[in-house]
Amino acid sequence: MKTPKVALIMGSDSDFEAVKPCIKRLKSFGIETVVRVLSAHRTPDESKDFATNAEANGFDCIIAAAGKAAHLPGVLAAFTTLPVIGIPIKSSTMDGMDSLFSIVQMPPGIPVATVAINGSDNAAILACQILSLRYPELGDKMKQLKCEMREKVLEKDAKIQALADEI
Repeated sequence: MKTPKVALIMGSDSDFEAVKPCIKRLKSFGIETVVRVLSAHRTPDESKDFATNAEANGFDCIIAAAGKAAHLPGVLAAFTTLPVIGIPIKSSTMDGMDSLFSIVQMPPGIPVATVAINGSDNAAILACQILSLRYPELGDKMKQLKCEMREKVLEKDAKIQALADEI
């Protein structure tokens, strides 16, 4: 049986800290994760080649992180039919709003699913949800994650209720 495989491409090595939660989450779900640095502007040929061959190379999904002009997710999406999830990276310019707008405002026919600024953990979770259609075991892992999140909130709820009762 094939192992799910996701590419995590970042536009600069300076994005690495922001994408670490994504890498950790993907690996925790048993997803083969390939991490690369490719630039829409400085390595356009390599970016095109990667996206054009991604499916043939066994990838199921591409996650692309980029800051400032943030064209990388859209460029990759232009050359593949695989789902592309964009992570806008917070930069010194406009607190990442420029990145968010660059990624989310794609032209018709070239969609890029977009998560919050520096929302790399959600990018991994969204990738898992998409891939669960092909890999049912990921759906089971997602259900477990949702149960764990629910339990944590209910524990916090009980603690707050107790604190409020003491006032």
